[in-house]
Amino acid sequence: MSKSVNRRHFLGTVGGSAALAALPGCPKTPTVAPAKAPLNIVMIVADDLNYDSTGLTGCAIEGITPNIDRLATEGIHFVNGHVTIAACQPSRQCWMTGRYPHNIGALGFEPIDAAIPTLQESLRAAGYRNGILSKVQHLEPEEKYCWDTVVQRGQLGHGRNPMLYYRHSRRFFEEARQAGQPFFLMANSNDPHRPFTGSPNEPAYVKRMGGGPLPEATRVFEPDQVEIPGFLPDIPDVRKEVAEYYGSTFRCDQMVGEVLRALAESGLEDSTMVIFLSDNGMSFPFAKTNVYFSSTRTVWIVRWPGMIKPGHEDREHFISGTDLMPTILEAAGLAPVEGVDGRSFLPLLLGKKQKGREQVFTVCYKTAGGHLFPMRCIQDQDFGYIYNGWSDQKTVFYNEGLNGMSFKAMQRAAKENLQIAQRVKLLRFRVVDELFHFGRDPDALENLVDDPRYGNTLARMRNTMADVMEQTGDPLLGSFRKHLEGV
Repeated sequence: MSKSVNRRHFLGTVGGSAALAALPGCPKTPTVAPAKAPLNIVMIVADDLNYDSTGLTGCAIEGITPNIDRLATEGIHFVNGHVTIAACQPSRQCWMTGRYPHNIGALGFEPIDAAIPTLQESLRAAGYRNGILSKVQHLEPEEKYCWDTVVQRGQLGHGRNPMLYYRHSRRFFEEARQAGQPFFLMANSNDPHRPFTGSPNEPAYVKRMGGGPLPEATRVFEPDQVEIPGFLPDIPDVRKEVAEYYGSTFRCDQMVGEVLRALAESGLEDSTMVIFLSDNGMSFPFAKTNVYFSSTRTVWIVRWPGMIKPGHEDREHFISGTDLMPTILEAAGLAPVEGVDGRSFLPLLLGKKQKGREQVFTVCYKTAGGHLFPMRCIQDQDFGYIYNGWSDQKTVFYNEGLNGMSFKAMQRAAKENLQIAQRVKLLRFRVVDELFHFGRDPDALENLVDDPRYGNTLARMRNTMADVMEQTGDPLLGSFRKHLEGV
């Protein structure tokens, strides 16, 4: 847990002084009245969607994400939006607490400390109806999240049936209307998480998760129809798996469209803020469960009728997953919670500028399997500096993405292709320091740490990282300082 409620946000701002005390549990009746007319919130979350996989962000596949693209024309798209950590559960728990994982008692796939206030506790206290569709187990313990409506993955076609999302969303909105309550709905897709649609692993996954109808593949792509991310080699089995991923991406976009359709039909659209983002990047080598550009950068869209200028794109400011909770509370007119690491970006939603948003700090601790691979990244408009605290050239990195067809194909190709062999070695063993010019090398292919032309940049970013780690109580700080003493 955070040791100091008055510590500075890492970008140099100070949290608000008016604060809610830590709520011991979900209040049964409202205890705080909104300062203005209640704002409804719908948060739509993709599962392992890469930033560049939408039409909005440059994907050349025609019609791949029409609903996400349309939502962006109706609100604001943050080009520099990042999740705090590129792993499912800890990423989501950062959103709902406004804190880094090391300040909530849950570095990986564990429940947060009972004393940590959640967004849902504040909303419940203000009279909100809280609902969640799928991914319920990724916010723990469940009693800290005050859900009035819980729809499990199995009730949603394993979290992959867009029409079932429509039905349950529509029912939730109608129940909130009849009760006269403002609402918060978190609609979580299980797409495009592995196993991908049409893959040979999907039937076994469905059986393991309790059976039922196999989620329909609503659009199938051939390997020659897709683009390969620059951080992956363009070899046949990688193409095949990326094609399957895009089938899941299209179905995820359909889910977005069905939730938005239910909201429009409810008549509550004009009083509802809609937030769309992914919990992390795609589950492929060099993306999910790392701190690369492709790991934490997310398509982050907010639509707020009458408040946000439609079709706006913010290319200047960085926002982070820890900023979500304070932003929602301020937008809803509710008191801030003390001790958070993030800060509200409400001014950005209203078309204003905000100082201290020139960079972002992202982290990684554990994989879903519980293995520790501590990593940190500080990045700005041009550069990203990464500290891999686990890298000793003996420890071997492993995450779920390495179970797939792509990494196995890379291992085979590495036997004859030196360039791929070097990428495989880097992925498995990494190096302690990495410096990339993300502005011109978003795929993180050229490590500039040993390039003397970037010595001043390296020193500056190392110092900035040390400051951030100190300000946020990062347990990796001691290790990082020892590393700096030796370089």
